[in-house]
Amino acid sequence: MKAKIQPVQVYVSSVIDAPLGAVWALIRDFNSLPQWHPAIAQSLIEDSRSSSEVGCVRKLTLKTGETVREQLLELSDARTCFTYNILESDVGLLDYVAELSLLPVTDGNRCLATWTANFRTASGLEPEKHRMVEKDVFLGGLQALNAKLRPSK
Repeated sequence: MKAKIQPVQVYVSSVIDAPLGAVWALIRDFNSLPQWHPAIAQSLIEDSRSSSEVGCVRKLTLKTGETVREQLLELSDARTCFTYNILESDVGLLDYVAELSLLPVTDGNRCLATWTANFRTASGLEPEKHRMVEKDVFLGGLQALNAKLRPSK
């Protein structure tokens, strides 16, 4: 019997101890992941396109050796968010669509980052893939982003 493909949803949020403008200036560059995400070894925008051009494709090489190709679907400076999807990957995520967005926090010069994803994966792999996206991708990335941009005391 063929394994059934199951839907998975992941939502993570974190307060980043840096001004929204500084955080957005870094993450709106669709090619900036190696500068702040600990799991990413390399990112390359294909076809010499701008890294903020909707439709551009980035090829990521993870530090574990896997590759992922992602396409920028939407980028909004007004809403400080972007949406992307996975075109190809070695990590078993199907129909993956994610959004990373920022909102100002009224208490202090900080911002709230939310990172969400919807995807499918083979039956039985849902907990593993959910945990991977939640912990390794989203929480790991937001913690590293916070550490990189947090003002020195």
